[in-house]
Order: sequence, then C-alpha cells, then structure tokens
Amino acid sequence: MSKTYRIILSGGGTGGHIYPAIAIANELKQRHPDAKFLFVGAKDRMEMEKVPQAGYDIKGLWISGIQRELTLKNLMFPFKLISSLFAARKILKQFKPDVVIGTGGFASGPLLQMASGKQIPSLIQEQNSFPGITNKLLSKKVQKICVAYDGLERFFPKQKIIKTGNPVRQGLLDIQSKTAEAKAFFKLVPEKKTLLVLGGSLGSKRINELIEKEIDYLQTRNVQIIWQCGKLYYNTYKISGNTKNVQVHAYLNNMDFAYAAADVIISRAGASSVSELCIVGKPVIFIPSPNVAEDHQTKNAMAIVKENAALLIQEQDLEVDFENKFSQLIESKEKQLLLGENIKKLALVNATKDIANEVDKLLNI
Repeated sequence: MSKTYRIILSGGGTGGHIYPAIAIANELKQRHPDAKFLFVGAKDRMEMEKVPQAGYDIKGLWISGIQRELTLKNLMFPFKLISSLFAARKILKQFKPDVVIGTGGFASGPLLQMASGKQIPSLIQEQNSFPGITNKLLSKKVQKICVAYDGLERFFPKQKIIKTGNPVRQGLLDIQSKTAEAKAFFKLVPEKKTLLVLGGSLGSKRINELIEKEIDYLQTRNVQIIWQCGKLYYNTYKISGNTKNVQVHAYLNNMDFAYAAADVIISRAGASSVSELCIVGKPVIFIPSPNVAEDHQTKNAMAIVKENAALLIQEQDLEVDFENKFSQLIESKEKQLLLGENIKKLALVNATKDIANEVDKLLNI
C-alpha cells in the first residue's frame, strides 16, 4: 500500500507568496491524490481567504513583519514571534508532515524554523532576485532552495540552490488562443488598443493616482483600459469606471483573460507578477514599488529591462516620463513586438513541475 504523504505549505501576506504555494500544492495533489495538505499563514492576511477558496485548509499564526520605524507593532513583535513558534510547534506535532515548503512571508519563518529543528525535510521557494531576511535566515537550515534568478549564491549556500523559476497560474500558458474570447468577456472595442493596469494583489496607491490623472491623455491615445485598482482603493476609483472605455475592478479573478485581452501592460514588479508577465509575452511598463524591503521590485524589473524586454519608470519620474514613454510604446508596433518577444524568451514555463520534482526528492520518491 502506498504511503499517504502529509505536506505543509507556508507563505502569505501578498498574492506573490500565496499563489506560488497554491500552484505547488495543486501540482503535488495531481501527483499524489491521497496526500494530505495543510497551509499555514498569518492571521488577518489575505491567505486566510484565498487558500480556502482554492480548496485547502489553513491555520493562522499571530505574526507580522517588523516596521521600518519604531511603532507599537514593533514592540509587539517579540511576543508575536514567541507565540508563533509555539503555535508552529503544535501544528507540526499534530499534523506530522513529511515535508514542509515555504514560499516567503511572515508565517513561513516560525514554521520552517521549528520544522528544521525537528529534522523535517524542508524547501524554500525564493521568488525575488533579492531575498528577504526570513529566507536568508532559513537558507542555513533547509535542504533545498528553489530560485527564479541567477546570482543568488551571494545570499544562499550554493550547493542548495536549484534554479526553477516561479510557479505561475496554469491558465496563463496558452493565452494566445483566448484573445477573442477575452475581448468579448470584457466587452472591449476590437479595433482599440487595450491597456491592462495591475497594482499587485493589494493594489497600488501611486499607480491608481497616475491612471486617474492620465485618463484624459490615455483617451487621446485611443486606448481602452482594464484597471485593477485593489480592494482597498475600489470605492475611491470606481467612479472612473463611468468614463467611456475605462473599466475599474477591485480584483481580477480571470487573469488569463485580462492578459489575453491586453496589448500593453502597466505593472508593479513583484516577483510573481514578473514571472507571469514573462510567460504572457506582452509589452510591459514596470513601475516598481519603492516601499518594499531592499528595493527588490526595482531589482526584479532591472533583470528584465537589461535584456531589452520591458520598460521601467521609477515612481519619482512618473510626472516627467510617463506620457513620453507610453506614447513611444503605443505608437510603435515594432517596439511592442520586440519587447513581447524578448520578455517571452526569459520565461521559465516548467517552474511548478521542477519545484514539485525537488519536493518529491525530499520525500524519497
């Protein structure tokens, strides 16, 4: 009789940590239909909603990150960490996993720390070109580190690193065949260019302000807009959806259709977004968030830009550069094709399977 594997996945805080974990779980579930899965996240973060929607159980830890300035939250951090370490130990004792997988975010730290102390085989998946402090600390303790960029031996033990790429939603692998269906789904005007605006899973205040300010200009470029503004900002910006050829969405559940409908994309440069955009193969303008640890979004974007595969505008340069760069791109079919072809060359399409292969090795399959 075959063994029923027990697998814990931990990661969250943003979609960039949650969706890779769900993609890995889905691949492992396909391989091992009898396996038992448990997710561990941070209480009150979006994983507590998104993971159950994907059909998996989740337990929440009382944990959050350290703020850059001195705040009450920072004073609570030691108590939260101790609480989370005890809770993680209890979860491991009850669930008895054969392997633990971390995809980043606050909750993965305590869980993988306790798992490695119990000699449970562990793997972390680092999405960024510049890792966060949690994964830097965990890298000394886990058996394998799956990465998406070259050069991470600067931060991690070289012998543990496997370059796999980042897991992406499987529906993105064949978006070219969905263009007509996607344009009909969003009720788009077929002869107009479509701009897709993405601020990350939580939305982006600065990108939202930019698009609101530039709506009239974008109308003069004969562009229609699918604008994902984020749940926090929807009430502020939904009125812009009354403007002709502008659609405002709190969240896009049909990301494959959104990508398929787009001619040009404006996006943050979170690691999962960058990996998805490589597979999608459309021209992109990256506007990295400056409010992330180690400015890793700029580093993610630069890894693409230096291959002549995307454009980049820093937030502080938007007032000066946006209209100029956007006009140059929207008016040049050649530039759009070049960026689309070049970014597609950087795609690592088998990432989810390759990570699952490494998990299987830890399970001694």
